[in-house]
Amino acid sequence: MKEEEIKHVDEEETLENTEQEEETVASDSVAEDDTTASETAAEEKTPLETAQEEIEQLKDKYLRSVAEFDNYRKRTLKEKAELILNGGEKAVQAILPVIDDMERAIENGQKTDDPEVLREGMDLIYHKFMKALESLGVKKIETEGADFDTDMHEAVAMVPGMGDDKKGKVIDCLQTGYQLNDKVIRHAKVAVGQ
Repeated sequence: MKEEEIKHVDEEETLENTEQEEETVASDSVAEDDTTASETAAEEKTPLETAQEEIEQLKDKYLRSVAEFDNYRKRTLKEKAELILNGGEKAVQAILPVIDDMERAIENGQKTDDPEVLREGMDLIYHKFMKALESLGVKKIETEGADFDTDMHEAVAMVPGMGDDKKGKVIDCLQTGYQLNDKVIRHAKVAVGQ
């Protein structure tokens, strides 16, 4: 009987081992299913979570854009203020040598009584000044023999009886006009033939 008991005990142990293995395999597969389910749940977010993340990203982009635009606006205002304050610097630098020449002419004018020397000095200074203005983009509006043009000229007098060839033409310039880079900054005051 002992052999039968031993066989029976061995069979029970084998059955128990098999059941334990099956339980281990079953619990492992359940654990794998739980792990897989939690991983897919972490990977697959709800539409609400996805929308909230997108809102946060868009809000961040918006705030950065607003800050960038604000910096741009401040920088532009600063540059504009500097241009207004220092915009005439180039013009002043171009005119300073002419002032130096005027001062020298005044000093030398006191030493001489010859009007021709003074006149020659004034001509030189005038031409130097006109060159300085031309370097800044300023030029005279030509009026001699020109047709009357309302964009360039301002008629201050109409002169009748000048003949058909002078009709609508500039007869005399009373005040010279100037352009700055092809923009009229002062109209030429002229008399026009009728």
